[in-house]
Amino acid sequence: MPAYSTNMRIKFPILALVLEVIMIILFSVFAVYDDGKGHDHDSSNSSHHAEPEDPMNLYPMFQDVHVMIFIGFGFLMTFLKRYGFSSVGVNLLLAAFGLQWGLLTQGFCHLTDGKIKISIFKIINADFSTATVLISFGAVLGKTSPVQLLIMTVLEIGIFAINEHLVAMFKATDVGASMIIHAFGAYFGLAVARVLYRPGLKNGHENDGSVYHSDMFAMIGTVFLWMFWPSFNSAIVEPGFPQMTAVINTYLSLAACVVSAYAVSSLVEHKGKLDMVHIQNATLAGGVAVGTCANMNIGPFGAMLIGFVAGIISTLGFKYLSPILASKLGIQDTCGVHNLHGMPGILGGLAGIVAVALGKIEGKASMQAAALASSLGFALVGGTITGFIMKLPFLAQPPDQNCFDDSIYWEVPEEAEEHEESLTAEHYKNKAEV
Repeated sequence: MPAYSTNMRIKFPILALVLEVIMIILFSVFAVYDDGKGHDHDSSNSSHHAEPEDPMNLYPMFQDVHVMIFIGFGFLMTFLKRYGFSSVGVNLLLAAFGLQWGLLTQGFCHLTDGKIKISIFKIINADFSTATVLISFGAVLGKTSPVQLLIMTVLEIGIFAINEHLVAMFKATDVGASMIIHAFGAYFGLAVARVLYRPGLKNGHENDGSVYHSDMFAMIGTVFLWMFWPSFNSAIVEPGFPQMTAVINTYLSLAACVVSAYAVSSLVEHKGKLDMVHIQNATLAGGVAVGTCANMNIGPFGAMLIGFVAGIISTLGFKYLSPILASKLGIQDTCGVHNLHGMPGILGGLAGIVAVALGKIEGKASMQAAALASSLGFALVGGTITGFIMKLPFLAQPPDQNCFDDSIYWEVPEEAEEHEESLTAEHYKNKAEV
């Protein structure tokens, strides 16, 4: 089909290598190791200790966040029966490139003597920036090429850094990034998905579904994300009591969320059975929703209430809202990121506005609202523009019939075996004819 030029032999290697060479050049000009001298750490991570901070004291938190990015997000998306290679493999590619680009884009906003000083704190933030891309990836999973997704990564992380800098200027609090990562990544991805709408998929696709073992693999991602989410929400919080508060609030929010998600899943499904899609995703919504309030003195019951509500709205979103978005608005959200990251992200932003208004932390409720509005605005406008760029016909986009199938971009073992068998059969047939 002339409209789809899916061969990546030239365009993907050239794009990937050119982008990486640009990274190396920019790092050679701007990046140095952080020696801890001559500048203050970001206020969100400032310490009251008189002694110099151990530069490695954040390394355990970094490792937890890193596991979430590469194993958690990667395996969460393996539920599609013929798209596991792409889910884990492209996730690795986008995250590896994104964390380099994230270090630069965020670093340009905080130059010290014209240099980006790289520390563990900075690489945690770079991992955070890649999380936005991986959330958006979920919305377009199965319908895009690695070439398109690399371009999305470049644009999205750049737009994310601008919004994050603006939110910092508002002096808004969002330590667990309900607004600037989860809501932003979800609505950016949904805007891209809307622009890339495929009328040919409105009645579904045979490969847009799971099998028993693919759902089991996806649960690996869920459990890793669930276990490490307290680190995600507390990694850049001021050490001591505020950081402990963030861990406890996230821990309790996630626990309450699991119970409400299971209950609502059984309530809305046929004969009271549990739906694996709900369990894989809605059980994590508490971690998303409590992010903005994570370090605030909202009380253990407050954290549990946020998680409880998040589990309910996320499960109901999967059951009732996703089909409406697809049929009425033309938003084909493969992983349901609107239900796991979008709505719980907005819930988190609203909870933050209320908590600040009630004096649970120093700040202005109006600035919290501005941060939420800014994140949604940048996501929707940026995602729409990015979608139109990704729609350019030469970017190896798969045709409808090849969506949700690894074999168009990967060497798949069973495909190779089938090809080998067909060649062997043809060989013997030709021999017999001779």
